Amino acid sequence: MEVRNRNLHSAFRNKNDEFYTRIEDIEIELNDYAHHFKGKVVYCNCDNTNSSNFCKYFVNNFKKLGLKKLICSCYNSISYGVLFEYYGEDNPNNVRKPLNGDGDFRSSECTDLLRTADIVVTNPPFSLFREYVNQLMSFGKKFLIIGNMNAITYKNVFVHIMNNEIWLGNHNVKEFITPETEITKPNTQYILNDTVMQKFGNICWFTNLDNGKENKPIELVKTYNQKDYPKYENYDAIEVSKTCNIPKDYNGIMGVPISFMHRYCPSQFKILGMPENLDLYGLKTRWYTREECRDAYLKKFGKEGNTDLNAKGVLIRNGRREIVYERILIQRI
Repeated sequence: MEVRNRNLHSAFRNKNDEFYTRIEDIEIELNDYAHHFKGKVVYCNCDNTNSSNFCKYFVNNFKKLGLKKLICSCYNSISYGVLFEYYGEDNPNNVRKPLNGDGDFRSSECTDLLRTADIVVTNPPFSLFREYVNQLMSFGKKFLIIGNMNAITYKNVFVHIMNNEIWLGNHNVKEFITPETEITKPNTQYILNDTVMQKFGNICWFTNLDNGKENKPIELVKTYNQKDYPKYENYDAIEVSKTCNIPKDYNGIMGVPISFMHRYCPSQFKILGMPENLDLYGLKTRWYTREECRDAYLKKFGKEGNTDLNAKGVLIRNGRREIVYERILIQRI
């Protein structure tokens, strides 16, 4: 059953998850974590030694970082995965060999390798990010991984962010190397040195390692007024569309963009929850009927459909109910 379920994912993974991290993006972020690696075993469990810049980075900096061991493994949908174990230049124990299975990070073979690691560093499949984080947290591992910023709102990720067990890294990742041979998305792709590059606007690092971020309080300059800060119909909170617009004189609950996490200071704000359809945080003040959800869609688009008003914060604009994009509910301490 485990293998069959993984195979169901393989086509989607191959199509949408093959984005390789540039060495310069790895270097600029990893520079802030160098003190964590001395005497440690690092595991890159989504990385082919032939193409992964994570492998190259740790091999090239093995001595400088004082690593004990580097482990790399990669998934292969049509054959065996590959295992690479590195103990330093010219070390006779270095080995590169096929795995017994496909190299999926969820396989028993790879989870056994995970148990031996101190720190995991990689760019995991975006489509499997929830499962990936669950595994890391269940094994109690330190990690530095790349993911879509929208993953902040995944319920299994958000709970760790609320508890200050996961936070964002210091830099965004704006583009990736792709295996494609020609441009298929002209608005977001370009060619560099015969390589198709893919641009993104919402990719960041997730970690539970201290990264030197000072978490300075945000300097608040805006003043609250009812016109610029409307209240949600379904939460006792006001809408703040940009982090820089957080009012300095409002002490109630506020809905802020997920990009707020880049500037989040735990001594200044408390994260209370987020708008969602299960009321996991006990903050919802009203629920919408199916008729109200259909009516909201009809009024906005002029045709039949459904807007899930219960999944987001709702504002009344021009007499119509409209949902806002993903928000985090915070309050000043």
